[in-house]
Amino acid sequence: MDIPITIQIAGADPMELRLDPDLQTFRTEVRAFIDSVLPADMKERQRRKVANNAAVPDLLEWMRILNAHGRSVPHWPVEFGGCGWTPMQLFIFNEELYKADAPEFDWGGTHMLGPVLYTYGSDYLKDRFLPMIREGATMWAQGFSEPGSGSDLASLRTSAELVGDKYIVNGQKIWTSGAAHADWGFFLVRTDKNVKPQRGISFLIIKMDTPGVTVRQIPQINGEAHLCEVFLDNVEVPADQLIGEPGMGWTYAKFLLEHERTTSSFIYWSKRELARAKDIARGEMTGGRRIADDPAFRARFARAEADLLALEWSVLRVLAHEEFDAPEAAAASVLKIRGSELQQEITMLQVDALGAKALRFFDVAPVPPPEPTDMWADYAPGRTTVALINRAATIYGGSKQIQKNILAKLAFGL
Repeated sequence: MDIPITIQIAGADPMELRLDPDLQTFRTEVRAFIDSVLPADMKERQRRKVANNAAVPDLLEWMRILNAHGRSVPHWPVEFGGCGWTPMQLFIFNEELYKADAPEFDWGGTHMLGPVLYTYGSDYLKDRFLPMIREGATMWAQGFSEPGSGSDLASLRTSAELVGDKYIVNGQKIWTSGAAHADWGFFLVRTDKNVKPQRGISFLIIKMDTPGVTVRQIPQINGEAHLCEVFLDNVEVPADQLIGEPGMGWTYAKFLLEHERTTSSFIYWSKRELARAKDIARGEMTGGRRIADDPAFRARFARAEADLLALEWSVLRVLAHEEFDAPEAAAASVLKIRGSELQQEITMLQVDALGAKALRFFDVAPVPPPEPTDMWADYAPGRTTVALINRAATIYGGSKQIQKNILAKLAFGL
């Protein structure tokens, strides 16, 4: 996006696609801001990390740094701490964060719970929790999926019975990202079994150290254990921690998933990782020449870059509120499908460019990987680890098959 793109259509004048000069100025300012506030040691840890997730202390400290400058929740409304930026300014800000190897946001709090809370929550809940999220004082976990109720979320069985001024919660959640490190969680629970499934679901905030909450980490193929099972056994939750109205949790969950419809494309992440794949290809050799000079690899890179550019402009069309024949939810499914497929393609490019070096195991413990050597450049650690966990990219957040069903229904009436 830093350079103009020229498109020539037969019989027509060429079109040049470029950002407005004011946005280019904004990008320069954002880049300078990040460079001035991102601690060098934090940036280095993030750049050289082996695991797919930022260390919790760095993530929270980065949130506190951004909050001190009023930029920890730039996408929120101004009255709740947001920056009042346009969608394009937010796009540029996020893109520059990823380019700079800054830690990510606490997505559970900032991008999932936050918008639901300031839209539907009581004044008490907004006053209590929004500052905690904004200031990086807490980590949040999303308790939606259950064994047997992943893609079919309406069939969830975790129950919450109102007894006096408390809900008594019983059930099990699974694939709960970051639950082992979370202070709080937001859970979908069934509060009424006598109405149709979607109407009996409510949205409840639960403190993760409440008696009866048990978290068990799930070992992953890449050596991490970021995903967890959460067991809830007679957990007592104050009734005032219910968001909105009882039975409206399904509506709030759909709002949550649709509110950040472009994030499922992982466009910023993929752009950074494709650049990293190119670095690997320039640094590794095969048959006496650089991987980057191999015609077969060059063709793969060209295809990935073209696909990524098409995905980026699709994201920008959504951000510009371009009119579609189908609902925007259908566009979100397209972005999710192509975004997850590209994550897999790009990480496999990295692994294939490394060749036999990709077989080395690097511990995912939160310590810096070994110092670079002639044999092991600093781009090598973690590439296989990330590629392995990204085999799940077409499953988590709504599997590719489910997304295609949604797309078929919304866009084609099938």
